[in-house]
Amino acid sequence: MSRFDGTREEAERHDRADPLGFLRDRFVHAEPDLLYLDGNSLGRLPADTPEFVADVIRGGWGRGLIRSWNDWIDWNRQIGDRLAEHVLGARPGEVVLSDSTTVNLYKLAWAALDHAPGRRALVVDADDFPTNRYVAQGLARQRGLDLRVVHSDMDRGLDVESLRAVLDDQVALVVLSHVAYRSGALADMAAVNALAREAGALVLWDLSHAAGTVPVRLTEDGADLAVGCTYKYLNGGPGSPAFLYVRRSLQRRLRQPIQGWFGQRDQFAMAPGFDPVDTVDRFLTGTPPMLSTAALVPALALVEEAGVDRLRAKGRLLGELAVDLAARRLAPLGFRLASPEDPDRRGSHVTLWHPDAWRICRALADEAGVVCDYREPDRLRIGPSPAYTRFTDVWDALERTGRLVESGRHTRLPRAKARIT
Repeated sequence: MSRFDGTREEAERHDRADPLGFLRDRFVHAEPDLLYLDGNSLGRLPADTPEFVADVIRGGWGRGLIRSWNDWIDWNRQIGDRLAEHVLGARPGEVVLSDSTTVNLYKLAWAALDHAPGRRALVVDADDFPTNRYVAQGLARQRGLDLRVVHSDMDRGLDVESLRAVLDDQVALVVLSHVAYRSGALADMAAVNALAREAGALVLWDLSHAAGTVPVRLTEDGADLAVGCTYKYLNGGPGSPAFLYVRRSLQRRLRQPIQGWFGQRDQFAMAPGFDPVDTVDRFLTGTPPMLSTAALVPALALVEEAGVDRLRAKGRLLGELAVDLAARRLAPLGFRLASPEDPDRRGSHVTLWHPDAWRICRALADEAGVVCDYREPDRLRIGPSPAYTRFTDVWDALERTGRLVESGRHTRLPRAKARIT
């Protein structure tokens, strides 16, 4: 039975009692009437970020010039340690900020496969984010490996027993997402890690839809490797640097394919050959982008202040409200839930199926002041961010969706999809 009564007054009561309500004003709301439910794709701009980045530009670049590298040189590791402590449940020296999620995934997957030359198989989820599958496909082709595909349920996520069926002593690496990008389904990290360990395989986790909204416990759950982005629930800004995690006991045993000078021992000795440092820094490549790195500093401070456990509690409740309202208001209009029904099995976004979801998504943005996003096939993703989304935002967004579909205004739009959905 639902804990909600379906009224807007109830949503207002939740807003008044919200222990994280103070965070909303710490973000930029350039369009006050816009209902932004796409934090799972790009987080809002923290209010302190423009001035902080401007100071790095004016002071660090403008005044300090090359001297500023005396401070900047350690930012990737310092921010990595903050992510480890406050977001990822890892230990100091196991996380570093570096490159993009795709590049990091390639580096760690290559290193893991190289570490197990006698094993000839790589496992991916057929419903995983495309980058993860594409990287795995490329590595399997280059190395002549058997690419094994586990078929998870598109709406309910990965079944651990399905993974068990494709594991044996030939599997070197399993690549999975902690939170499924399409449905929001939350995988059982501890169970997967234990299962892979029995088979002697490593697991590489993509944490992009989990970091900052779902408690991640890499150490406690026995994780080997992980990557993730910082521009979704961590609000680092478009294209902000990604992070990677390597369990300490693996760091000296793995070598990465992109042997850049930031991973070199005694970096400024300019030695003729590559000799990687013993730490997680060996997975760094070239000079990091300091302006986009700077944008993550005030953003991460907000996540630290809120605490991931509190963000999770609110995100779970926002998701429950969205599911309840969808059942009451939208199911009679042809929508159905395309995410796990159990809130403990979901991340912070909820997906709804509708045969005309693409045009509804576009009409919501163009005419109703509601921004969410669309994913194939026929799915509308609703991504409230617990840092700044109000309960009344969710209520109003689903009410506007119901009115839009009842009016039929979305049917005036072309069926052809835009490049960005």
